[in-house]
This record gives sequence, C-alpha cells and structure tokens, in this order.
Amino acid sequence: MKVIDHINRATGTLVSFEILPPLKGKGIQSLYQHLDPLMEFKPSFINVTYHRSEHVFKKKADGTFEKVVVRKRPGTESICASIMNKYNVDTVPHLICGGFSVNETEDALINLNYLGIDNVLVLRGDAAKNETSFEPEPGGHQYAIDLLKQVVNLNSGLYLEEDLKNTSQTKFCIGVAGYPEKHFEAPNMDSDLQHLKAKVDAGADYVVTQMFFDNKKYFEFVNACRKNGIDVPIIPGLKPIYTKKQLTTLPKTFHIDLPTDLSNAIIACKTDADVEKVGTEWLLAQSKELKKAGVPVLHYYTLGRPNVIANVVRDL
Repeated sequence: MKVIDHINRATGTLVSFEILPPLKGKGIQSLYQHLDPLMEFKPSFINVTYHRSEHVFKKKADGTFEKVVVRKRPGTESICASIMNKYNVDTVPHLICGGFSVNETEDALINLNYLGIDNVLVLRGDAAKNETSFEPEPGGHQYAIDLLKQVVNLNSGLYLEEDLKNTSQTKFCIGVAGYPEKHFEAPNMDSDLQHLKAKVDAGADYVVTQMFFDNKKYFEFVNACRKNGIDVPIIPGLKPIYTKKQLTTLPKTFHIDLPTDLSNAIIACKTDADVEKVGTEWLLAQSKELKKAGVPVLHYYTLGRPNVIANVVRDL
C-alpha cells in the first residue's frame, strides 16, 4: 500500500521507522535483529536509507593509484523486498541523485516496480566524502526535483527511450524531504519553502522532515508550508539522543539546533547511560505532544537504537 493511502485511511497517528541496510559483509539476520523489537507496534511502513558510493584510491604494484568505487551498504532493493516478505509491511526505499546516472535510476525504479514496491523517497543526497560540495554523477541528476520528475514520468509510462511502445505505468507514491530548520545550503527559509513547493507541484505526495528536537520548529514549519500552498501531509522525523558526543555531531552533521534545556540536561549527565535516559524522556515528550496535535505519522530514525525507540512507542 502507498504511504499516502495509509495516511488517508488512518483514524489516528501512525508509526513508521527508518533503518540502515546492513554493512557489506553482514548477513540479513543483523537487520532482522534490529527490526524484531519494533514489529510489535505494527508500523505502517519502513524506510530504508541509501548512502552514495565512495571513491577510494588503492596503490598498484607500479606505484600508481587506481580509483575504486566502494558501496558500503549495497542491496537496498533486495533489503526492501526481504522486509516485505518477512514482516508483511510496506517499505520506502530512498532514491538519491549522487552516484547514479539517469539510466541506472530508471533501472532501479523498474526493479522496485517488479518487486511490488510502490513507495519511494526522493533525495538529492549528500556530497561525496572527498567533495566539498555536491557533484552529480555524469549523466545523473543535479537536484532532487529532477529525480522526482523522472519518477513522475515513469508513473505516466514515459521512459528514457522515447520510442518504446505500449509501456507499463509505474504507481510510485513519492515522498520528499523538508527542513524545519532550513536546508543548510538554502540562503533563507523562504527560498527553501519555494523549492519544496516546486517539488510538491511537480508531484510529491507527502513530506517527511529532517530530525528536530523542538516541536515548536515543526509546528512553525507546517504553518509556513500551508501559507505557501504546500498542502500535502508533513510527517515529523524523530531521533533519540543517547551519547554526549551527539551534542556536537548532530548539529554539525545535520545542521540542526538542540534546545537549551535538552543540552543542559545532557551536559549534566555523568555517563552515556544517563544521556540515553534523558534522550528517551525527551523523545517521549516530543512524541506525546505531536500525537496530541494530530500529526499524520510519527517517523522514527532508529539507526542503531531500536530498543530506545521501542520503549518510547510502547509508552505512547
């Protein structure tokens, strides 16, 4: 079932989770062990992230270096199919611009369609680790809206080979990202909202937000979206804090702020176990307020801490 159909048919706030595919060399059981504690809550869908390939240089026998492409977490399509097969739950694979040509993207979409997966979240993706700014793959998309339009075209039966006849239409429900605290590359929030509006006008069915720790910023973001004509569901993205290190890594990596009350409480913790308790309580309070406000879905970035998320959702 499509994400938008889950939302439209719901009588209350739904729950969904986001996971990382296993690292190369890890078996599928590592993924199942991560998901098992969460399945009692009957999530409406599970997002499966994708991180672009990396370029490394390996020294050859003659002293020169060879550029090698490394994918640390391969197999997103098969991971989604495995989750659907084992748990009978819908999946949402992430599609990114970086590292893929338009032809490779089309092949991936065709494979997803063959597998019965009818949801995608389209993202530009981050710059490669050896790049200071995002650079598209040769023959690939520069912006998320271009990737979105390719999915919309396939939904209309329009393939890259224009001479194809009697083509089959895909039926992807398309999600896009939103940033309550502004995308770090946008010059201002108004500009960021204009880009988001363009994606919705081009065919996005819903928005899922970057993580935030101050619900006020989410509510303000939703209000700003509505004033700008963005009327699709806006799903809040939520993540637990469980180490002191995250006080610096989260703002640096995701360009977000942590509320003063939260940061002070974490600074006062003596151990990471204490931090996890503070983070769990904060996440639970966030979740309760958002649920009371009637958000469509509580979307949890589990990413290594399924038991923390399970405790929060259970207390809800």
